Amino acid sequence: MSGGAPAPADPAVRRAAIAVATVGSFLPPFLVSSVNVALPVIGRSFAVDAATLGWITTAGLLPAAVLVLPFGRLGDLYGRKRGFLLGVLVFTASSLLGALATSVTQLVAARVLQGVGGAALFATGVAILTSVLPPGERGRALGLNVAAVYLGLSIGPFAGGWLTSVWGWRSVFCANVPLGLLMAAVVVRWLKGEWAAARGERFDLRGAVLFTLSLAALLGGLARFQTPSGPWLALAGAAGMAAFVWWELRAPSPILDMGLLRHNTVFAMSNLAALINYAATSATGFLLSLFLQYLRGLSPLQAGLVLVAQPVTMMVLSPLAGGLSDRVEPRTLASSGMALCALGLGVMALLGPATPLAFVVAGLVLLGVGFGLFSSPNTNAVMSAVQPRQYGVASGFVGTMRLIGQVLSMVVAMLIFAVRLGPVAVSQAPPHELVLAIRFAFVLFAALCAAGVWASLARGRVR
Repeated sequence: MSGGAPAPADPAVRRAAIAVATVGSFLPPFLVSSVNVALPVIGRSFAVDAATLGWITTAGLLPAAVLVLPFGRLGDLYGRKRGFLLGVLVFTASSLLGALATSVTQLVAARVLQGVGGAALFATGVAILTSVLPPGERGRALGLNVAAVYLGLSIGPFAGGWLTSVWGWRSVFCANVPLGLLMAAVVVRWLKGEWAAARGERFDLRGAVLFTLSLAALLGGLARFQTPSGPWLALAGAAGMAAFVWWELRAPSPILDMGLLRHNTVFAMSNLAALINYAATSATGFLLSLFLQYLRGLSPLQAGLVLVAQPVTMMVLSPLAGGLSDRVEPRTLASSGMALCALGLGVMALLGPATPLAFVVAGLVLLGVGFGLFSSPNTNAVMSAVQPRQYGVASGFVGTMRLIGQVLSMVVAMLIFAVRLGPVAVSQAPPHELVLAIRFAFVLFAALCAAGVWASLARGRVR
């Protein structure tokens, strides 16, 4: 069965696709958020410093960011189900390797493999949903997919803390293995058919290598922007991305059809809106964590209980918004969500040392409603704007926009802190200066999100 064929009539295939794609979206964020809680225990177990521990997180994120687009194209060419199953097996095997690691080097290597597996899951999961479901049923399924991401982010810290305290940090990695094996069994037993609408076309290996290396340099440079080598690495990555665009315009079978960005307004502006939204909102948890712990004196657990208001709201609302986007023009829903995000960020700009916690929770709920209204309809618009042969590439590209936006958001926040606070550690910064830095960051992000409303509206009508 090819991706260009009508959606399968067999309800079992649809249920299997929704189930595996949803669990596939849950596992990587669940692992990241649960491992973050276990990092101090891992550090004591291997006697390593904080900088080395940071690589345990980064090693899983960077491969996912740079490989999701090439993997999406490979899925279009050779089969999305095959790519998804490979991602499940790599992710599951690397989870087991992480649990068995006897050194931090082995653990980091396992995390790299998990990033590779996660990239395959992200690149093909949404593409499979879009291939299997007719347009009128996609929005709700995509909403469930987004909700699964935030479910993983929401329960990961609590589950990770509980597993680590009861059975040790290795149990955090072991917890992914049974779910991964179950997913693989469902794919093999019930997800009948294959979707490879671009079968027969060539894979642009030169473009894939250029994209992967350039994006890795760009993201790595941005993440290290405050170091002497960071700006130069980011500049080299940006130059490499320009070379990638030049090559793709001339490649006979490009990994990314530049016509999607040059002539497909819905696709281009929807992805721009996604980039802006993630760049404006992703640092919220970081900023509020500092505010709640350093300025309000909350413990990490108490701060986490406050911050969970946003992902829980997203988790509840995303399926509803996704289903609504099957009937209402996605531009309307997504633009309304972007506007609410801008409003929520503006509310956060009013924070002060005496701000009631109820005010913070209300702002987080407002952000959660805004993001819930934006994300699923926006993804629905992206996937509805391309041909079946491009589903994998479209899924990979919007995933790339998300990851770049997350990096940009943190870079902006850290630059603001560097300018406002100087080389002083955050814990030693004067409270009034810390408040001003946090407020300024939220003002800037609110303005950016307001500009994103224009990008969301400018996409035009999908239907």
